[in-house]
Amino acid sequence: MPQIRRVPGPYRAFFTSFDCAEPPHVHVEREAMTCKFWLEPLSLARSHGFAARELGIIRRLISDHLVSILEAWREHCGQ
Repeated sequence: MPQIRRVPGPYRAFFTSFDCAEPPHVHVEREAMTCKFWLEPLSLARSHGFAARELGIIRRLISDHLVSILEAWREHCGQ
């Protein structure tokens, strides 16, 4: 699972190898919580354990680093 180093804070943002068949997205974890955000357009796909306030923080982090995350996605998926 390639981890994205461009998202700061206590979060681990990553892609998985089998994700390339889906539209661009990123998984984010912290402790036992996880969420998935679609990147184009940026929207929450699912969340388990994160409070709405923290999902807003994560969304802002992804938005702030969207260009580099999309570049990492395209590099990872060979697009």
